[in-house]
Amino acid sequence: MPPSQKRARRYDLVRTRTAVQAQFSHVRSAVSSLTPDQLALPTRLGEWTVRELAAHLAMAVSNVCRNLELPEPPGEKPDLTLLEWPFSTAGRAGRIADDTKVLAADRPDLDALYAEVADRFEAVVPGAGEDRLLPTRVGVMRLGDFLVTRAVELVVHTDDLNAATGLDIPYDRQALAACTRLLTDALAEKAPGGSVEVRVPPFAVVQCVQGPKHTRGTPPNVVETDPLTWIRLATGRTQWSRALDEAKVSASGERADLGDLLPLLG
Repeated sequence: MPPSQKRARRYDLVRTRTAVQAQFSHVRSAVSSLTPDQLALPTRLGEWTVRELAAHLAMAVSNVCRNLELPEPPGEKPDLTLLEWPFSTAGRAGRIADDTKVLAADRPDLDALYAEVADRFEAVVPGAGEDRLLPTRVGVMRLGDFLVTRAVELVVHTDDLNAATGLDIPYDRQALAACTRLLTDALAEKAPGGSVEVRVPPFAVVQCVQGPKHTRGTPPNVVETDPLTWIRLATGRTQWSRALDEAKVSASGERADLGDLLPLLG
């Protein structure tokens, strides 16, 4: 995959950290209301139950603290940039699934788990700078970048939780924006070019796919959709053809078929 030549988007540390906390708070409130029968429901994530999905959401946030409490790796540069992260997820799916099942079994009291994670995050994370290096599962990352990935995890799995339970857990606007922007930027990284404009209002517009580049007026190839549909496409929760059939996405122009480029996350 050739790297793009565009400057990577920057995310404000405080706003991202606040978004992670806000989305986790939304999930925490919802999980506390779930009955044993609801926790035993299946999800669209293979063999995971709702209980295991809830445990994974807690683990996604607690990993920030766990990594911060480890010694800072030597060196001044990360091994993994934010735009590289989406393409690193598939190779660790098995280990994450195993760790999630262990956590769900070891910590049956989800209320206590979520309270512990929230308190630990508040105590550990605000004092660290955005360039603090973290030894994550996939390589050394900046704290500022890793927090963006936590916003992605929370938003994506909040949608999974809503789908499994029928709840309507809200999405923090900044968390939803960060998730949308990173996944659209990842598309432009995977298929650099300027022949297709992908619009996900109100959060993101990117150009991608090699071919003739437009310079003014309406581009000849346009894809437009809403943030949640885009996130589901980018993560494989829905298929390109299905989204088109359901009029969840509009695509005009001969190069506007993104089906072969999706999903982005493994």
